Amino acid sequence: MNIIKIDPSNKNNIKKFINFPFQLYKSNKYWVPPFQSELYGLLRKKNHPFFIHSTGDFFIAEENNEVLGRIAVLKNVNFCKHHDKQIAFIYYFDSVNDKNISSKLFSTAQEWAKNSGATELYGPRGFSRSSGVGTLVEGFNFYPAIGIPYNYDYYDDLIKSYGFNKVTDYYSGFMKNSQELPEKLYLVADKVKKRGHFWIKTFTTKNELKSYISLVNEVHHTAFKDNPGYYPSTDEEFNMMAKTMIQAADPRLLKLIMKDDEVAGFIISYADISMAIQRTKGKMWPLGWVDLLLEKNRTKIVNMNGLGLLPKYQGLGSNALLYTEVEKTIRDFGFEHAEIVQVDERNFKSKSDSDVLGVIWHKKHRTYNMAI
Repeated sequence: MNIIKIDPSNKNNIKKFINFPFQLYKSNKYWVPPFQSELYGLLRKKNHPFFIHSTGDFFIAEENNEVLGRIAVLKNVNFCKHHDKQIAFIYYFDSVNDKNISSKLFSTAQEWAKNSGATELYGPRGFSRSSGVGTLVEGFNFYPAIGIPYNYDYYDDLIKSYGFNKVTDYYSGFMKNSQELPEKLYLVADKVKKRGHFWIKTFTTKNELKSYISLVNEVHHTAFKDNPGYYPSTDEEFNMMAKTMIQAADPRLLKLIMKDDEVAGFIISYADISMAIQRTKGKMWPLGWVDLLLEKNRTKIVNMNGLGLLPKYQGLGSNALLYTEVEKTIRDFGFEHAEIVQVDERNFKSKSDSDVLGVIWHKKHRTYNMAI
């Protein structure tokens, strides 16, 4: 068996890295591919802001010209600076159920991390702050939310067998449109609007949304800067995330909680187009974008990727306003349910907020680490 480092100029090996999961999951109806154009950009190390400040490489395990596994390993310099630690991430790990294969991939990642000066290997975690994290350990009979990893149930065993230990679990869950919030929450929300000068900013066009994106980033930074996995994005990374958000968003599904003229919180949600991504095999062109666009109107699921309030406004009744607007989004747009996406179990406030909303937790993704 050979471990092959992907050469950014070798189109054949790039295709092998990208195509392997299609082979691995060909009989699994739940796996949804990433957008192939994004992967090609990463593997070519072009036009992605991560490689302006940091480094990463991609590897495949191959035997008799058959790919049996793959992995990416990266050193995010900005994350390391922010947390004052030397950590390398693993990402895009996929493998057949063979500990020899997975061990070869992990040892390759470990050696790469050592050579980069890292003292810890951590992950799965991706190339941007907005990337989905973790390995799925519960909820294998559900489709993933957009951009969130899906994998077979044996991955947890492969990872732990090599010597990785659990760091934290990220929970995802459903909030059904049939769930009714306590009447008291609506009364509190109304009082907050009238007495606290809170109001909801909604959007109808993408151009209108663009003017508020930078404010959302500032609020996101303030709301989550103390979270264990947070690090600040560069201007280039933020611009990439903003462009992706605007392209993918239905402006009506993004809401801001305002306190007078100041942004106090946000609800970031997207129509779930996973089924269309699966049908198009993650390809936008030549006609994949048509199916993706139509799916926005067909889907009965909305993914809620970000719910947050500035700390100074938490506990002032504005939480009730956040909760009721989440329910309003589900009902007004005819969704059958919302999926609250990847709440870190260490974020007790967000977890308890979701419990108040009546979220039924059905998926769990796990991150791991090991000293090297």
